[in-house]
Amino acid sequence: VQLQASGGGLVQAGSSLRLSCIASGLTFRFRFTGWFRQASGKEREFVATLATSGHTTYADSVTGRFTISRDNAKNTMYLQMNSLKPEDTAVYYCAGSTSGISSSRRQSSAYNYWGQGTLVTVSS
Repeated sequence: VQLQASGGGLVQAGSSLRLSCIASGLTFRFRFTGWFRQASGKEREFVATLATSGHTTYADSVTGRFTISRDNAKNTMYLQMNSLKPEDTAVYYCAGSTSGISSSRRQSSAYNYWGQGTLVTVSS
């Protein structure tokens, strides 16, 4: 079971990036999936989550700029990031939960599968 994140890079402020996360080794049937990020010297923080119902939740800092989505046929989840800011610079991790409860989906401890991370750097 592996999650492989990709799509990070170096961009200027105001630009867009789309991160992808491919699940392999299992049928893509998570209760919910999510993206987290960790900036240098800081703790990992919640970015966005998507439930099987289609319900999405975002951190206040990215609401209106980021969109989480999933293509079950491709076993792939995405994070579309628009209007990027320097403070969005971080390593971004995708995650999936097969056993967590929905009320805890903002917490990293609710996820039992993690990708390796992809670095996003936003220059001012």
